[in-house]
Amino acid sequence: MPDDIPGVDTLVDDGVLRVTINRPARMNAVTTETLEAIAEAFEKHAGDATVRVAVLTGSGRAFCTGADLSSVESADGPPSPATIDAANRAVAAIRTFPRPVIGAVNGPAAGVGVSLALSCDLTVAAESAYFLLAFTKVGLMPDGGASALVAASIGRARALKMALLAERLPATEAVAAGLIADAYPDDGYADAIEALAQRLADGPADALGSTKAAINDATLTELDAAFARERAGQLQLLAADDFHEGARAFLDKRPAVYRNR
Repeated sequence: MPDDIPGVDTLVDDGVLRVTINRPARMNAVTTETLEAIAEAFEKHAGDATVRVAVLTGSGRAFCTGADLSSVESADGPPSPATIDAANRAVAAIRTFPRPVIGAVNGPAAGVGVSLALSCDLTVAAESAYFLLAFTKVGLMPDGGASALVAASIGRARALKMALLAERLPATEAVAAGLIADAYPDDGYADAIEALAQRLADGPADALGSTKAAINDATLTELDAAFARERAGQLQLLAADDFHEGARAFLDKRPAVYRNR
């Protein structure tokens, strides 16, 4: 049955929990409410014995392009502590979900979208998709556990390159680097996701869940500490002039001129 929340669609169908970020007009950029809805979807179904696998994806042309910056200059203000906390809650809910979670990256994954994608257990993408830690482009640092999730996947050198230079990493290169598990041709992507979900749904659910937990426990030992470090650093940066200049430049589609050099 569908269980839709504004910005997120949730459906349980034949043993598969499908969570879809549904803000296509904003390229699935997320708000605090969107992130809380993602967390709630996974938390709500964590004890559902009918669910054997979950799929997190985006609607339209994007997976998730990060936090929605359209309100930076409005009364709603910039991303807040609540936004960071909601992102951490969503990532933690996916990471601790008792069944395998497929991150089906159908298009760009940027900013906290990278964190959401990599918190999944099998992250796969369409070949046209890409990954981008875009935080430094607007005077911020990675959050949502990205500093731990990316480094655990591809190591310190490549993680720093992604985070400091904020360059796109195409899906095929992400596979080669070990950031994600696989990439599929666009014209076969949807069928490949369905086949992967069915394969996991047909498998030994308890064994798959225990395997997921064991490998995550062994490799993501820094995730909780990363949440805390990122939150502290990000709150300082959100209050700084460089962020407001970076966000205005992003919205104005012009190069940013940073004062804190």
